[in-house]
Amino acid sequence: MIALLFPGQGAQQVGMGRDLAAQFPVAADTFAEASDALGYDLTRIIFEGPEEDLVRTDVCQPAILAMSVACLRVACDHGLRGDLAMGHSLGEFSALVACGSIGFAEAIRLVGERGAAMQDAGEARPGTMAAILGLADGDAESLCAEAGDVWPANYNCPGQVVASGTVEGIDRLLALASERGTKATQLKVGGAFHSPLMEPASARLAPALEAWDPQSPDPQFLSTTTAQVEPADRMRAVLLDQLTSPVRFGHAVETAVAMGADTFVELGPGRVLSGLVKRVKRDAVLHQVSGPEGLGGIAGVMA
Repeated sequence: MIALLFPGQGAQQVGMGRDLAAQFPVAADTFAEASDALGYDLTRIIFEGPEEDLVRTDVCQPAILAMSVACLRVACDHGLRGDLAMGHSLGEFSALVACGSIGFAEAIRLVGERGAAMQDAGEARPGTMAAILGLADGDAESLCAEAGDVWPANYNCPGQVVASGTVEGIDRLLALASERGTKATQLKVGGAFHSPLMEPASARLAPALEAWDPQSPDPQFLSTTTAQVEPADRMRAVLLDQLTSPVRFGHAVETAVAMGADTFVELGPGRVLSGLVKRVKRDAVLHQVSGPEGLGGIAGVMA
């Protein structure tokens, strides 16, 4: 069984997709479609930068979606078919495009609104995030609770939990971790994502999600918010809950493996998700497509 993986915010890099668009018209058309849907030249920012523009939450989110779908479309033209699709946070929108539950242009517009809402929420109530390494989930949760105003935000894989909270709360968490010999590293992010501090973003995004009519997914959509396969009538609620709830990527990989997934194809910038999958299932077959060089193995994946 083949699971398609789609990355989230943080995977972006200036120049991503440029080689793919130069070689494959379907990729170039995907970036152009994204720019048209947003009403500004997203393609230029993706291909040329500057980096300070690309890393903005309201820009990098549609940029990563466009890159992921460009990779998906080219890979599908080379024969790739998945049995289920899953994405890390923002990547759930890419997964839903792969499942046919939302059209690409509509997804781009929704993600543009999502990114803007999260950007504004982060500026209105500043927060940040930190990765906690080497602790069991329960111990990481206890550390967050002790720090105060800090919540588990990403259960990425065994021994890796990302915490989200106020700036002061994350400072306390880092100090506690240092005292106890626990490795914890602050992340460069624009807000306390996947925490109660994103509630204003959730309220802002709700009307846009309500206007969307999700279609029945094919292949199946495995949510990393719930770590369960979700039907069309649950998708709006899942994407809304996603803003203030933790990403359960590691748990979702466990669900995929229990369903029979043994091959994982990461589509989009970076290889972070492939590394996390390996921490959950050491013998998983992994393949990554972020440019023309990644297409050679598609035939082997489908064999």
